[in-house]
Amino acid sequence: MPEFDLQDPTDLDIMRGQFNMISHEEWDEYIETAEANNMGYKNVRILNTARKKAGIAKYLSPKVINWVLNLVEQIDEGDDEYEEEED
Repeated sequence: MPEFDLQDPTDLDIMRGQFNMISHEEWDEYIETAEANNMGYKNVRILNTARKKAGIAKYLSPKVINWVLNLVEQIDEGDDEYEEEED
């Protein structure tokens, strides 16, 4: 994931767009994976908050959106590694 400048309006729009593309069902999967991988209470809690705000990123701060997108990337990378191990 590229590093976003939280002061750049273009980067903020990109982050919000990426956040808004994630559905409620996908958030549920991310939360389940985070709990299974023991990613920590704060990370699971912020993912729950993100699920509640799915599709409406304008209600979250840029810092929170960045945090959540980084968690999503970590979870996705972990899933990719798991799938490679199964093959």
